[in-house]
Amino acid sequence: MEIIHISAECYPVAKVGGLADVVGALPKYQQQNGDIAKVVIPCYKTRFLFENEFELVHQGGIWMGSQWRHFNVIKEKHNKLGFDLYLVDIPGLLDNEQVYGHHNDPERFLGFQIATLDWIRSWRHRPDVLHCHDHHAALIPFMITQCSSYARLEDIPTVLTIHNAQYQGQFGWDRWQWLPAFDWWKSGLLDWDHAINPLASAIKCSWRVTTVSPGYLDELMFSAAGLESLLQGEKQKCSGILNGIDTEVWNPADDEQLPKNYTTRNLAGGKKANKEALCSRFGLNPDLPLVSFIGRLVGEKGADLLPGIIGQADYETDHGISFLVLGSGDPYVAWQLEELKTYVRQPNYNVYIGYDEALSHCIYAGSDFLLMPSRVEPCGLNQLYALRYGTVPVVRMAGGLKDTVIDFGDEGGYGIRFMHPSVADACHALRRSVELFQQKSQLGELRRKMMKLDFSWKKSARQYADLYSSLK
Repeated sequence: MEIIHISAECYPVAKVGGLADVVGALPKYQQQNGDIAKVVIPCYKTRFLFENEFELVHQGGIWMGSQWRHFNVIKEKHNKLGFDLYLVDIPGLLDNEQVYGHHNDPERFLGFQIATLDWIRSWRHRPDVLHCHDHHAALIPFMITQCSSYARLEDIPTVLTIHNAQYQGQFGWDRWQWLPAFDWWKSGLLDWDHAINPLASAIKCSWRVTTVSPGYLDELMFSAAGLESLLQGEKQKCSGILNGIDTEVWNPADDEQLPKNYTTRNLAGGKKANKEALCSRFGLNPDLPLVSFIGRLVGEKGADLLPGIIGQADYETDHGISFLVLGSGDPYVAWQLEELKTYVRQPNYNVYIGYDEALSHCIYAGSDFLLMPSRVEPCGLNQLYALRYGTVPVVRMAGGLKDTVIDFGDEGGYGIRFMHPSVADACHALRRSVELFQQKSQLGELRRKMMKLDFSWKKSARQYADLYSSLK
């Protein structure tokens, strides 16, 4: 079976969030299972592009309204990612290193989708599945069924995976001419709330819809940024498949980013060495429990709660507690976190504004606890990385966090959960964390249990294989 993944991100080529990790890992596991998996993303001007060899496989041109745009498709030559990687280059439209945040993002991603379909249309064969990820690829199901120029592709099954329904890619009807010609009577398949809504269109037009966890699918039925009734109406073709992690990239036994590698056999010494190195770098006390946050500084992740949580926990905790934050996003939250250095007892707190992939690995290995006070968490990968590295996740019960973290107070549990995205609930969970940290034997046992859990892509890849097979 040949599966084409179409996405805005793919690790390590271009990464903003968890979407990149999924698209960089799932196809590799599908290849290992005997399928042919390929990935198509826009050609951003990232380091990966300049540090690797590519070959030109296709050239073409597309009309977007009255604008003619030339495009190239290039292929990574040496299969470094474990699957075929293709980049779609549209000069004048996809010329930047930055993935998102451009004034013309709707035009950029629509051009990417049209060019991708033009290229696939030129093939002598047809792939078995087009797997579209989030709104950046979500107009493909509409175009191959409703645009006459792609009639040759209309019988190819399409799967939409919703990684985050908060972002839907809407743009106004004044730009409808960007799309290839379609029957105007079918315009309702594009429309939602009086705008062209790519995510809503794909929910209507794709053969199947998946979310990145069963818990997130349940949440979307009553909280989907305006798409609740649509998802309820299309519920019969929706399913939740939990994301996995790439256990080859995320493996403390041979992770080259770590000061010291470790397994369950030398867990205590390995965690201690990594914690000491991390605390030395950031001026923290390695004898205190270390709680870290890694992620975007946005409301969805509960980042605006961090200053209050850290300040109150520092005040309430008699024995002391250390915090380390790694993230970027809302400038005001970033400023608050920098200012917090003035108020929190030292050496109990530090912050790194920005993102550093290597540092994130060190934080997972060197921390005692990972805090995730998320308001919205479709699946969450950070808690899975933490588990892999023997770091206790402290999570709010949202989306995939509910599916992957069992409270250590419950049967078979290993993490810490709290109910509400609030300073009070999070601080209560942190008090439990401090108590657990003082129980060295129990903490060590939980760490060993966490590291043995299997959250790899193996099970999820089989579930996707079963889904694809049902579309034949």
